[in-house]
Amino acid sequence: MALRRRQLGNTGISVVELGLGAMDTPHSPQAVETVMSALDLGIDFIDTARGYEGSEHLLGRVIRERGGKTFVAASKTFSHTANGSQWEIDKSLSVLGVPFIDLYQLHDISTERAWDEAMADGGALDGLKTAQYRGLIGHIGISTHDLALARRAIESGEFATVMVEHSAFFPESAPVIELAAERGVGVIVMRPVGGSGRTSAMRGRIERGYTGPLTPANLLRYVLSNPAVSVAIPGARFPSRIIENVATASDYTAMDEPERRELEAEAARLYE
Repeated sequence: MALRRRQLGNTGISVVELGLGAMDTPHSPQAVETVMSALDLGIDFIDTARGYEGSEHLLGRVIRERGGKTFVAASKTFSHTANGSQWEIDKSLSVLGVPFIDLYQLHDISTERAWDEAMADGGALDGLKTAQYRGLIGHIGISTHDLALARRAIESGEFATVMVEHSAFFPESAPVIELAAERGVGVIVMRPVGGSGRTSAMRGRIERGYTGPLTPANLLRYVLSNPAVSVAIPGARFPSRIIENVATASDYTAMDEPERRELEAEAARLYE
């Protein structure tokens, strides 16, 4: 089976439902090969950020070596001011070596103070709107680890996409994801296979003989089984991880309710 495509909210952009989160990829000796493998195997959405050390430089190198950008690029600004966010967009364009970035996001707006600063007159959102008007970016998104702020962002009507954590470890984001889909806001899922060391813990248990349902493949299935998700972006440092994720996404059946509940229960017991 081939990788399946989904709409990125109401942006008019169609992407493969399996993307790549490129935060940690540059810290691998096989960084270039990892991104190349992702693109060769059909992944066409890659998320990065100005603050991810070496990430935009890595993608810029790949773009040059492949003779152009063949994927939807999403980057982020850590700045909360209009001037700062515009400077970061200009820097992203230069480092990536492209004249246009498909999606630019406010990064980690997870506190009331961050929200107030970014949304104020002269805040980062104003800067992104100016860059959008200048034709430098296509759509504006936001990432957050706070579900109340995610809901506020969706209801504000200001954002084309929202990035939130979602997995069997963090199922409580499901209602926010449903709201985003209802409002035509694209949903980008970070940490779909756990993150924060959980993946290593799972793989260690599997190597020691664990045969239960808590596996990276099942965690990815869990997220992709939600039709309200636009794209999941597991991180990868090696081509082997890309190959595993693509194999899962190319040939999975959607989880039913009992399977999801079983996986959530097993995820809650990981560190017991």
